[in-house]
Amino acid sequence: MIKVGIIGSTGYAGQELVRLLLGHKEAEIVWYGSRSYIDKKYSEVFANMFEIVDDKCLDDNMDELASKADVIFTATPQGLCASLVNEEILSKVKIIDLSADFRIKDVSVYEKWYGIEHKSPEYIKEAVYGLCEINREDIKGKRLVANPGCYTTCSILSLYPLVKEGIIDPNSIIVDAKSGTSGAGRGAKVPNLFCEVNESIKAYGVTTHRHTPEIEEQLGYACGEQIMINFTPHLVPMNRGILVTAYGNLKKDYTYEEIKAVYDKYYKNERFIRVLEKDVCPETRWVEGSNYVDVNFKIDERTKRVVVMGALDNLVKGAAGQAVQNMNLIFGLPESMGLEQPPMFP
Repeated sequence: MIKVGIIGSTGYAGQELVRLLLGHKEAEIVWYGSRSYIDKKYSEVFANMFEIVDDKCLDDNMDELASKADVIFTATPQGLCASLVNEEILSKVKIIDLSADFRIKDVSVYEKWYGIEHKSPEYIKEAVYGLCEINREDIKGKRLVANPGCYTTCSILSLYPLVKEGIIDPNSIIVDAKSGTSGAGRGAKVPNLFCEVNESIKAYGVTTHRHTPEIEEQLGYACGEQIMINFTPHLVPMNRGILVTAYGNLKKDYTYEEIKAVYDKYYKNERFIRVLEKDVCPETRWVEGSNYVDVNFKIDERTKRVVVMGALDNLVKGAAGQAVQNMNLIFGLPESMGLEQPPMFP
């Protein structure tokens, strides 16, 4: 059994990690970390775990945890993992970080967009960007994995085949994305109150959202050059889900069959990426509670652009599910283990 410790287990992504790992036949949770609820029973924080989890919440002592676990998930705000990790810890345990601390390879870009000093830049180069469908072989056996962001996972996977194959001009990309409110975390914030969010939709982080450089960096690797995109996120009144609609200029005329063949080339054998039938648009309700990503595209012959669409559950494939997928790869387990639940509806 893989012994698992979770730092930040009482956030939305942390709780989703607990839910998924409780159903994983090769994993055992040995540490429910939560700075806010130390010594409180986990089932008192999340009553859905009543008579399922009897453990009490512990602190975020990564030094102690490293001696008890085989892998540590850090589902914490930016900066915490980087402030705790060191060589002694990494010599004992694998770390899968759900924050952005090790996603961006240029420390100056990280510090500019996140507004904090990076506490352990010496590990940035070593960290593997944990987008499993693209970096699968690089993730296997590694000791430090940077779990991608939710918007970025949906944006990159939706666009990757077209960028990789040079179908579109990568500097023409516009990403319009929507997220459910759980993407903002569990902390109490006035803009996320029911009365503030319900019956409304709003753009936020316009031209400044922190996932922008992450998308640019990863798609830049795909096409072999630095790129610049427009990314605008929106908050919608639902619990879960990411919907991305992205636009790119086609470099020449393509038929539907030609572009479909490109998507099939990359995703036909991917367990968790579903390329939908022609003219079927992805919807968040059909991926909810699952590790699936639904993608599709539509050619706009009038404007010579392609419209790409993607949908995922921000707490599963956009966070905890992808983290478990990374754990499976690190330890040589079947990649889909613990993640085979079909989407739930309604």
